[in-house]
Amino acid sequence: AAARVRTCGTVACARACMLNGVRVPGARERSRRSVLRSYRNHTGSGRYFHTKVNSNIGNSAVSSSIEEEVEKLQWSCLWGADTIMDLSTGANIMETREWIMRNSPVPVGTVPIYEALERAGGRVEGITWELFRQVLLDQAEQGVDYWTIHAGVLLRYVPLTATRITGIVSRGGSIHAKLCLLDHKENFAYEHWEEILDICAAYDISLSIGDGLRPGCTADANDAAQFAELKTQGELTKRAWAKGVQVMNEGPGHVPLHKIPENMAKQLEWCDEAPFYTLGPLATDIAPAYDHITSAIGAATIGALGTALLCYVTPKEHLGLPDRDDVKAGLIAYKIAAHASDLAKGHPRAHLRDDALSRARFEFRWEDQFNLSLDPVTARLYHDATLPQEPAKTAHFCSMCGPKYCSMNITQEIRQYAQAQAEAQAEAALAEGEAVVPEAGMAKMSEEFKKAGSQIYL
Repeated sequence: AAARVRTCGTVACARACMLNGVRVPGARERSRRSVLRSYRNHTGSGRYFHTKVNSNIGNSAVSSSIEEEVEKLQWSCLWGADTIMDLSTGANIMETREWIMRNSPVPVGTVPIYEALERAGGRVEGITWELFRQVLLDQAEQGVDYWTIHAGVLLRYVPLTATRITGIVSRGGSIHAKLCLLDHKENFAYEHWEEILDICAAYDISLSIGDGLRPGCTADANDAAQFAELKTQGELTKRAWAKGVQVMNEGPGHVPLHKIPENMAKQLEWCDEAPFYTLGPLATDIAPAYDHITSAIGAATIGALGTALLCYVTPKEHLGLPDRDDVKAGLIAYKIAAHASDLAKGHPRAHLRDDALSRARFEFRWEDQFNLSLDPVTARLYHDATLPQEPAKTAHFCSMCGPKYCSMNITQEIRQYAQAQAEAQAEAALAEGEAVVPEAGMAKMSEEFKKAGSQIYL
């Protein structure tokens, strides 16, 4: 880990900008407030870059094994995860992380307070700064790429959550809050922030400043506790930059759509445009088993406003530990949200894939349409459920419209007919030595169409 090369140089900045479709002149300026990684195949996270997606995996005290977590990692990378967070809270945390890191082609992050609690025997009161610091050093030596640390959960902010419906929903945030109240002392991560930054600088580890007081339901969104912590994140961000440490700010949570813009505006202002890394947000609370959809709606909204990294949510959110199929469902939902965000932001090359797929669709190039989609396997499966025959892969219709009601096929026939008529008229006009007048030809064809009964289907 100590041999890793610093990633904030001009070459890394230029590489990240090129891979993200940003003009290389002024690369350092564009990527100044971004998180860059030249190892583990990461192209950088920032509001000027493509919107990225993170996949959360990890065991629990109730379920999963190292083999299952490695499979979830592989599944995550197959379906487009740009980063991984190992949120293991069960047994063998360090060994699980070791196998995840050995197999991961993308950056791996952790929440160190989880391992600190495990080493303290599950007793929050057993966690000390010294124990936490040792966890940081051990994970740094292991090669962890970035940490979520909830240093913005300050003692004076905890009472602000008392009237919430769901209180403190962040695991890390609740642990730090309890530690603050046990001895009525300030959060040790905040008190020792400079030492944490020194470790990050020595091992080239990025920080994701945790949103430990994020809202856990839409009724708690944008309250005093949430915004107090966000403002403190801004202070911690500037202190990190002063020591050359790369930083992201984590964000909510559960936020109704009309309150999302305020979150983005305050983060940009208070955190000086550091990359925003948001969990959703979930736009409503009424859809357990479908929170990958409720959160993707919020994710697309906040992504369009400038969020850099979207943390996916799976269908199992609030219900249980996700399996590999849940991981896929969450990632596909969030890849859609991220791409929709890039389109809304006017990213210079976001539309290229849309345009290519649309042309393939209009031209009935079914295999190209499948392969250009985010999930080629499912797209092909749905098509073949009713038209499995190989000739159907070149047919100018699907089972929805059939051969006579396909609007795109009719449009192609109209274009071909119009083109043939235009060419015939032009040839006739040239033969008679007349100038070609498009308007006259269009009027003539209109009359012929009406005489034929004005019917598209003949």
